[in-house]
Amino acid sequence: MTTGTSPQGLSYALRRSGRAVAFCALTIGCGTRDEAGYPAGIAHFTEHTLFRGTRRKSASAINGCLEGLGGELNAYTTKEEIVLHATVLKEDWKKAVRLLLELATEATFPDAEVETERGVVLDEIISYKDNPAEDVYDRFESLLFEGSPLETPILGTCASVKKITPAMLRQFVSEKFIPSRMVLSVVADMDEALLEKQLLNILSSTFSAKGHTPSVTEKKADVPSGVSPSAFEKVVNKHHHEVNAVMGSRAPSLYETPERLVCAMLANILGGPASNSLLNKELREKKGWVYGIECSYTQYADTGIIAISFGCDKDNLEDCRKAIARILARLQEKPFSERQLAAFRRQLLGQLAIGSEAGEAQCLSMGKSMLAWGLVMSPEETRAAITAISAQDLQKMARRLFAPDQLSTLIYL
Repeated sequence: MTTGTSPQGLSYALRRSGRAVAFCALTIGCGTRDEAGYPAGIAHFTEHTLFRGTRRKSASAINGCLEGLGGELNAYTTKEEIVLHATVLKEDWKKAVRLLLELATEATFPDAEVETERGVVLDEIISYKDNPAEDVYDRFESLLFEGSPLETPILGTCASVKKITPAMLRQFVSEKFIPSRMVLSVVADMDEALLEKQLLNILSSTFSAKGHTPSVTEKKADVPSGVSPSAFEKVVNKHHHEVNAVMGSRAPSLYETPERLVCAMLANILGGPASNSLLNKELREKKGWVYGIECSYTQYADTGIIAISFGCDKDNLEDCRKAIARILARLQEKPFSERQLAAFRRQLLGQLAIGSEAGEAQCLSMGKSMLAWGLVMSPEETRAAITAISAQDLQKMARRLFAPDQLSTLIYL
């Protein structure tokens, strides 16, 4: 692994792999929470319209640039980042990186293309509302962070997206897309020293020609202290055949270490991807009350969210809630045995090791880590941190997250 910062202020992380494919990502520290002064959803709309034309390429040329080489080009927006990423053969990695940088620094937002993409985004918002499992989570997160920038949904609303103009998009990019808020990550089968040298040449050519200069990275504002974190319980009658519910609370932030690792492990034990997670084993495998149930943990710069999400038949709702309450109470009352803890550790470390073999996931994770901390933890450091988590740490975290006065609930009936 090679990491560093270019003279222009852009950070990078490079890792050699044994694959014939290269994975490249440009992570920009700018998301939904950075939309103050703009219509809601402009970060996501920007991500979409970057692909609609640059000073040198039309929308069709952008789409065909990597696809003609057998590669892929994609992007996504979160509350705190916009990420552009590409997968290509290793010999084409420089073409992929140049295209990602061109999209971020030379997008022109032509009027006609913006209008075309506006229709796509409006359809996405409408279709999202037709998916109650996703809509209920977004609504829950908005309620949990009410009064802060994290309250805003990533997609915005139909009304807010209709207000966004090409001039606003150009201004948003001019203000937010600066080198000090960017990270380039590459995973490719190349000597890291050569990869770094060639990347620095590309960055020098990209930014010096446009007059970009290093800037100080802005720190995220804290969630306002005046926002009440008190628990809520809300029921919304949607007249659906299935009940969709979310239960959760605020959780440790990106910068709370080791608490965030404890929280991640607890979420995996409760409702991770394995069928033997506590919630899956009880509600799905044993009782058959739900098709699926998960516990997710999302970290932000100044806070986080842990959420248990499930869908069930209306007749099973109360049984599901009681079963979840019993499991959460057990976590708070009795620590795991050493044997249980050892099994949970092995499972999580195995999942992380297998996940690290996926080059795209590795590349995206490197970008997020560099943006947040300016470094990427090694597998050995990650293993040591997880091994250091005790049964008492997990019990303490469960009490912090799932105490009755902290746990909030939103139900779509």
